Amino acid sequence: MILLSFDIEEFDVPRENGVDYSLEEGMKVSVEGTNIILDILKRNDVRATLFCTANFAENAPKTMKRILNDGHEVASHGVDHFEPKESDFAKSKDILEKITGTEIRGYRQPRMFPVKDSEICNVGYAYNSSINPAFIPGRYMNLNTPRTYFEKDGVVQIPASVTPTLRFPLFWLSLHNLPESVYHRLVRRALKKDGYFTTYFHPWEFYELNDHPEFNVPFIMKRNSGSAMAQRLDHLIGMLKDRNHVFATYSEFVDSIR
Repeated sequence: MILLSFDIEEFDVPRENGVDYSLEEGMKVSVEGTNIILDILKRNDVRATLFCTANFAENAPKTMKRILNDGHEVASHGVDHFEPKESDFAKSKDILEKITGTEIRGYRQPRMFPVKDSEICNVGYAYNSSINPAFIPGRYMNLNTPRTYFEKDGVVQIPASVTPTLRFPLFWLSLHNLPESVYHRLVRRALKKDGYFTTYFHPWEFYELNDHPEFNVPFIMKRNSGSAMAQRLDHLIGMLKDRNHVFATYSEFVDSIR
């Protein structure tokens, strides 16, 4: 089973790197990128889970409507991506449910920062996908965390997929920087071991970042961005479909294992 996910957030990477950058400018980038993602998913006839910030949802009603009309699942990615708060668990769920008219069952903390599982449960989420159990120094260094899904405090935890032995990350940065053949081989290895695969991307990755040096985006983040990244995502989906793998939303996956 393939669980594709996307963190649909306001583009704030320039702010992280000291650039004075407004929400309006960030939304322009993210809306364009999100529509490119939706085009790719529609062309390949696959559904995904889109973790949306309340900021994005409130400022892009047409895009949110398209996400729902295309049959994708909306989950929560907090309220303000740049300044996440503990109260965002409940606040973002409430905002997204009012905007979408659907139950919001999943949560992912901005930048995969740690979250309190008991609070996630109390708010009413069925699953949490805020863990990248990779062998990377810093916030992704979670070697004591299970590599595959598990349940804690009444919530199904769905970590991002990593390779079985070395815990090499298979998230967005890897697809940007590895040769596609190598990335595909690592994905197939994880699938063979785990029986499922999950990864995540962002809308701004599908924007032509190399045309905007003023964004001050690090090279490893903007390498193979824009149309090159759209092509890479398309190739990844095609490779998995050619091997008859089934694509599902996170909620469908949770229901299948419970």
